[in-house]
Amino acid sequence: MTTGFAAGDNGLLWRGERGIVDLSALGDVFAQPTLNPLLALGRRGWRQALEAARGHDGPAAHEPTRLPFEVADYVDFYSSLEHASNLGRMFRPDSEPLLPNWRWLPVGYHGRAGTVVVSGTDVTRPHGQLKGDGDPVYAPSRRLDIELELGFVVGVPTELGRTLTAADFEDHVFGVVLVNDWSARDIQAWEYQPLGPFLGKSFQTSISAWVTPLELLHHARVEAPQQDPPPLRHLDGGRDWALDLALEVELNGETISRGNARGLYWTMPQQLAHATSNGAALRTGDLMASGTISGSEPGSEGSLIELWRNARFLEDGDEVVLRGRTREVELGEVRGRVRPCRTHT
Repeated sequence: MTTGFAAGDNGLLWRGERGIVDLSALGDVFAQPTLNPLLALGRRGWRQALEAARGHDGPAAHEPTRLPFEVADYVDFYSSLEHASNLGRMFRPDSEPLLPNWRWLPVGYHGRAGTVVVSGTDVTRPHGQLKGDGDPVYAPSRRLDIELELGFVVGVPTELGRTLTAADFEDHVFGVVLVNDWSARDIQAWEYQPLGPFLGKSFQTSISAWVTPLELLHHARVEAPQQDPPPLRHLDGGRDWALDLALEVELNGETISRGNARGLYWTMPQQLAHATSNGAALRTGDLMASGTISGSEPGSEGSLIELWRNARFLEDGDEVVLRGRTREVELGEVRGRVRPCRTHT
């Protein structure tokens, strides 16, 4: 059973043991069109809201179809050792798979908040500049891919210039969502040097309609894998925030990958600490995603470029569904179907 908060037509929704319940009659933050006022309450307010939602015997509601919160900023990390190593071996076969900085900090990039969409939104095959036999060409992407990720949603903001540590994580982060960071690998391959991902990533990112509060995931917390070398002091801590969260990728009704979030090398608290380590401010509604989550076993990869070794990618009409669950909690799914590219003149 999906567990969490979502935005409905009349106010907030809750999904738990009794199914989907309309919370708008509770008033205040529950009668708002997005979760942002709830996100801003802080830990005490979050606990009270969770208690109220669980105890509310309100009217049943339909599955939500809108973005659960207004996304302030979007950051995507590169936190899976297995994923980074797989791509490094693929693209730099004669070199070390990991670049020298990877084990020292959670590598990331800033995406476009304006193209984050809710589960169920179709993805249109993007156009872009691709490497040709001679000069580059502007054409539809032929290597459209997915990325199975776990994202966290910031509630309590910070002022410009303040830095956070991993220990501050639960005071500022409300909950988690599943994320599909759609990726055009051919656009990405041509553009990313020397400044990194841009148009190959910015056309669309999909998230679940439900946000699952951290409070409901404490039973799934486990120790993250040991880091070598030990992180610098400002990134120390947060190693008890790996999540034993089973993940899967479904393509056209067939499960093609099964993995787990517990193996991430950089944890969510470390990602938050790194994102603020230069004094960058947090805003209510910031979304920060883990990057592709891949395991060490075949069939646990979180992207098609790894699963199919760069040989196949998404076709028009394909439908992808991402799912995640613990023993007791199911995250909201992320579903999307590929539509043909629009005609360009």
